[in-house]
Amino acid sequence: MKKETLESVKAVYTIESECIQEMEKYFDEEPFAKAVEALAKAERIGTCGSGHSGIMCQHLAHLLCCIERPARFISPAEAVHGATGFLQEGDVMVFASRGGKTKELLPIIDICKAKGITIITVTENLESPLAESADIVLKQYVNRETDKYNAQGTTSSTSLIVIFHTLQTALIEETDYQSEQFALIHPGGAVGERLNKK
Repeated sequence: MKKETLESVKAVYTIESECIQEMEKYFDEEPFAKAVEALAKAERIGTCGSGHSGIMCQHLAHLLCCIERPARFISPAEAVHGATGFLQEGDVMVFASRGGKTKELLPIIDICKAKGITIITVTENLESPLAESADIVLKQYVNRETDKYNAQGTTSSTSLIVIFHTLQTALIEETDYQSEQFALIHPGGAVGERLNKK
């Protein structure tokens, strides 16, 4: 391995850990509390994003299901071909887009508004179309991506997933979700074995 490669690899830990530390400065309790309240009350939750953001949104949907908040990832392509029928008035759609301008997501905003769906947007750009169209905006912060071109969705994915983890943590507290509930729906694997140990 080249010396430069090893240096780049070790820098990843510094870049991403510094990003997480800095993120707390951008935490805004008011919109966060509104987001948690909306997610706790919604009968159904959709998550939507493109590229790396979309992959992270799939993770969020699974996390929410793990605490019995019915959720599914709705791909931007499928959303405009009927998949938004999953969501009804009073439900929530979580959009994720670092720049807040992802063209594939913009038509879905109109559908959500017409159906009376609460829109939560996670973005770094508070003046973007996705932010300005949202009911609730959660600020994302990214110092830089880890690759030398500052182009790959690395640190930005970590930043987004931390925000999703804070929402999950808050929902467990606010809904008083119990480990016994999780044990029932997660009997598999080492976690299931530990939770269901008699």
